[in-house]
This record gives sequence, C-alpha cells and structure tokens, in this order.
Amino acid sequence: MSNNVNLEEMYGSNCFSKSVMKEKLPKTIYKEMLMVEKGEMELSKETADVVATAMKDWAISKGATHFSHWFQPLTGTTAEKHDSFIDPDSDGSIMMEFSGKELIKGEPDASSFPNGGLRDTYEARGYTAWDVSSPAFLKEDQTGITLCIPTAFFSYTGEALDKKVPLLKSMEAVNTASLKVLSALGDTTATKVTASVGPEQEYFLVDKEFFEKRPDLMLAGRTVFGAMPSKGQELSDHYFGVIKDRVASYMKELNHELWKLGISAKTQHNEVAPNQFELAPIYDSANIATDRNQLTMETMKRVANRHGMVCLLHEKPFAGVNGSGKHNNWSLATDTGINLLSPGSDPQQNTQFLVFLSAIIEAVDTYSPLLRASAASAGNDHRLGGHEAPPAVISIYLGKELTNIIEKISKGETINNKKGDKFEMGVSALPALPKDATDRNRTSPFAFTINKFEFRMVASSQSIAGPNVVLNTIVADILTNYAERLANASDVNKEVANIVKDCYTNHNRIIFDGNGYGAEWIPEAEKRGLANLKTTVDAVPEYTKDYAVKLFEKHKVLTKAELESRQNIYLEQYSQQINIEANLNVEMATRYIVPAVSEYISSLTSSVIELKSVLPKANTTGQEKLIADLSDNLAAVFTAVESLKTELAKAQDEEDLLKQATLYSKNVISCMKEVRKFVDALEVMTDRDMWPFPSYEDLLFKL
Repeated sequence: MSNNVNLEEMYGSNCFSKSVMKEKLPKTIYKEMLMVEKGEMELSKETADVVATAMKDWAISKGATHFSHWFQPLTGTTAEKHDSFIDPDSDGSIMMEFSGKELIKGEPDASSFPNGGLRDTYEARGYTAWDVSSPAFLKEDQTGITLCIPTAFFSYTGEALDKKVPLLKSMEAVNTASLKVLSALGDTTATKVTASVGPEQEYFLVDKEFFEKRPDLMLAGRTVFGAMPSKGQELSDHYFGVIKDRVASYMKELNHELWKLGISAKTQHNEVAPNQFELAPIYDSANIATDRNQLTMETMKRVANRHGMVCLLHEKPFAGVNGSGKHNNWSLATDTGINLLSPGSDPQQNTQFLVFLSAIIEAVDTYSPLLRASAASAGNDHRLGGHEAPPAVISIYLGKELTNIIEKISKGETINNKKGDKFEMGVSALPALPKDATDRNRTSPFAFTINKFEFRMVASSQSIAGPNVVLNTIVADILTNYAERLANASDVNKEVANIVKDCYTNHNRIIFDGNGYGAEWIPEAEKRGLANLKTTVDAVPEYTKDYAVKLFEKHKVLTKAELESRQNIYLEQYSQQINIEANLNVEMATRYIVPAVSEYISSLTSSVIELKSVLPKANTTGQEKLIADLSDNLAAVFTAVESLKTELAKAQDEEDLLKQATLYSKNVISCMKEVRKFVDALEVMTDRDMWPFPSYEDLLFKL
C-alpha cells in the first residue's frame, strides 16, 4: 500500500455513515432516518426504498457486486449470505436492483446455526432484520466487494438466535432506567442514555509456516503441547518495546483497512508476552462497538494472512506466558454530552455520579455470578487467574481516594478535598476528582478508571455482546430500584445519601483495591462470601437460575427459553472444544511424538552399542541415563494417553449437557495435563531436528 495516503479521504470510505447518508439522501429522508434510529417513528416502505437505492448506488460506485445481511449467530462469530445486485431483464440485459424490502428483511436458513433446543432441525426458517443504528459497510476480500448490512437474527417464532437482539434490548433497558433516575434528580434535558464501550483487543501473531506445522494451533487455536523456551516474558522487554518491521507493516495495513470501515483504531503496541500485541479503538455505542469489534477480529486475521502470518485470538495459545483478553471499557453517557461516570465539578453532576456509581457497585455485587458467566469459555478457563489475568472472583477496584469518599459519605462524615475545602452530603457535593487521582489496578477484573469501568475478564476471542448484555441489564435493574426510591422521596438529597449509605453498607465486600493476583486474595474473597466460579462449567448454569430468569424477563431482554438455549449452546460448545483438544492430544502424541522419540532412542542406543564395540570401557553413563529417561517418559505417555482415551469415551457417551461438560472439565482436562507433562519433558530431551513440531521458541520469537 502506498505511503502517500490521505487519511481524511480514507477514513470511513467503506462505511455508509451518517455523513454519507446526509450526502446521498434527500434532506427529508435523512431527517426521517435519524428519527427512526432514535425510535421516534417507524421506518416506512417508501423511505426504505429510497435508502436502499442510495445505498446500492453508493456501493456499486465503489465496485460492489453483491449485498449481504451480516449477522452474529450464537456461534460467537459472524455470518453472511451474498446476493448479487443483478436482476436479468427480458431483453437479455441486466439491471442492478436492491429494494427496501431486501434491505429491511432477509431469510437465511436457520437450521444449521446453534439454537440450544429452541427449534427442531426441520424448523429452518429464520429472519434477519436491518439494524438501522449500525452503519452498513463494504467488505473487500477475494470474493470481491460486498455491501454488508448489520442485522438482527431471530426465529420464525420470534426468539433471538443471535447476540444483537438481547444487546439492543439491554441497551434500551439501561436507557429507560437511567432516564428515570436523571428525571428524579432534576435533569429534564437528557432524552437518551447510551451504554458506550471501547474494547481493547489483545492478540498473538505467529509465522504462517510454523502455524501450518502445528495441528493443535490449526484446529484448536492453542498448543496442547509445548515446552517453555529458555527465555519467556520474564525480562518484560517485549512490553511497549520497539515494534518489529514485519509486525509494523501488518499494523499499518490493518489500520488502513479498519479506518476505511470507519473503525477508529487508535492505539497499538507490543503486549507483555513475546509476539503478543494490542489494538484499542475509540468508544462507540455498545451495539456499534460490538459490530466493529467483530469486524476488527475478522480483519486482523485476513490482513495477517497477507503478511505470511496468522493472528491468534485464543485466550491462551501458549502455556507459561500471558494469555489474551479483551478489556471492555464501559460507561454511560447522555445525549446532552454528560458522562454519568465522570465525577464532574458541580453539585448536580456529583449527585448523578454518586447514584450511578452506587448502582454499578450494587449491581456487580448482586449479580457477580452472571457477570462471571458472561466471560466464560473453554479458552478463558486456561487464562483466568494466571500470568496477569484477573482471577475468576469478581471484585471492584475504585481506588483509595474514591473508596474513602464513599465510606465517609455513608457514615455522614465531613469530606476534605485536596485543597482542604469541606464538603457535606447535605448539599449533594462531592470533591472534584482530578484526572488520575487514583492509581490503576491491572489485577482487578472490574476497575474504575477516571470515567469508566474496565471489565478485564472478557475473553479475547468472544463477542463483547454477552458481557455487555449482562452489564447493561444488571445496572438497569438497580437503577430501576433507585429511580423508585428517588421518585418517592420527600428530600432527594437525603435519599441520595441513603442510597450511597445502603450501597456501601450492604455491598462494600465487592470493593477490593489490593493485589488480585496475590495468593491471599482468594481466601479473603471466600471470607467475604464472594462467588469463585473457577470454570465455565461452574459459571454457565447461573443463566437459568431463578434470579437470572427473573432479572432478564423483568427487563424484557431474554426469556427463560432463550436463557435455557444459551446455556445449552455454551455447554455444548465447551464440550466440543475440549473434545477437539483431547483428540489432538491423543493424535499428536501417538502419531507424531511417539515415533519421533522412539527413533531418537533407537539412534542413541545404536550409537552406544557402536561406541562400546570400539571402546568397551567407554563411559556411556550419560547416554544410557538419557535413554532411560526418554524410555520412562515415553512409557508414561502411553499410560497417560490410554487414561485420556478412557475418560474421553465416557464424556462422549454422556447425553446430559451439563454432566458431559463436567466430565470434560474435571476428568478429560486432567488427563490431558498428564499427557502434556510427559510430552513436554520429552521435547527438551529429544534432538531438536527430530522433534516433529515447531517449538515455542519458533512460535514466540520468530517473526
């Protein structure tokens, strides 16, 4: 790609953004679309036809030949079916057509997408519906240029079959509850509150040649075997280090591709582990941020391939070094430009901040098992609790200063700010907090950072929709309760003080400003009564417990049937992933490693015999010990593999999804670790040239 790039012309050139809509649509239609997006009016057929024609003409002018309803089924990835704009005419010529009907609604086959028991296989009908709040875009790949229309995906009977429908509903729930609270606090100017998100995306890059020689990376996304090299990440020399030329070239093209889509890729740097990196965008609404994060992951993989590399988004592709997460930076903002999680400098904003902060603290404490479940996956189980990843226990970091302020307010004590001025809750005043008044705590799974909360538990490969559905809904639930209290209060300021007091008194157990990586934290968390759902199998069943069903149905986000289907899907996906890894474990050990090590033992034995034949008194103790160690570990591999095969068969035969997932979690994984222990020991003893797979040294240090 040329170095002479006009960024202003490039940015958003493949996105049918509001600025493009304003240019391409008649003024009346554009204004109508803005009202449709805000939910102030229904989209008419006539308006849809005009928009569809403008969208088609714009796309064709850019070289597009097809359009697709782009949606996010419960696979966790995206889906698309391409239809051309071509419409044959009776005289043998063609017209380029795209109607409002085609824009608004599609009908992909729903039978092969996960539904978790919502539908039978023969019930194939599913619908996609245009999401007017997320801009259409052009996707460029080997098929050509395709106009992609972000859509929701649901069944013939109305159940959500995707990630987008519940996300949009949760955003509406938190909007409704927030406006009620703001109204009770005297803010009558705000008409909408939006959950905004900035997801930081971590990833690994490996050379494609090495990747293609590792069946585990190709099929499971992570290495099931691999001995640590002499050097790992202990020197911290990769973090924020100089970016290698090959990676820099990749990042440059990646930025250009994202910018063309209107995705505001802002920050890029080396992460802690070797060959690990991070990309962070500017904030968007939760819905658009989710769409764009999915696009970012797709683009990362596609661009990496062009550079002879593979982008790994698995949460723990390599044992012994940092895994990859997706830090979900979440906040609430009004359409009048106020960030409700910013302390502000005037009494009204201070009061708003206190109420919304209290709601989040109470929500996270009350519903922490659900928040944990929202980040649960087989890959994340390998990551959480080790190598700079947060533990499975949810806690909140506020910082000492903010924690001290809330504690004093709850006790009715006078607060002194940094200048010595006194503030009392009776006048709804909170000391103005300067930026960076508190340190950052990277060990906390849920940390307050200046004007937002950073949910650091989210898995790098997953859609951020699930975590934000839970976060929006649980906060909406507590805000709804607060709104009722404030509306019925004779003195709003006093009631705000009561809310803060009740929140801190009843929920301060969730606040922890210490070292979340420390060994002492887990026992302390247990004393506090905090849930420690260590694995996906522990966490996912929370979705269908009575309190969860009541919560999601109350706010019309998910029905009981939809929650049950998701639980079934997530458990099945977990079992399938572990099953793939276990099969790889067996296959790689028996078909590749055992023959290689056997050949090496044979060569060593032959060399000892030959040496003894020439020098009968030669000291071959070292060689003989190596042969013995190799033989012992090889025998142990055979034994461990047989145990794994036995447990794998038991798990495969189990029909109950929860019981099956439990067998994989407790027994199969344990056996896999046992096989790995002996295989990794063999790797460091075997001639490098005879080892059948690229090593960690190759994968982590060669780019």
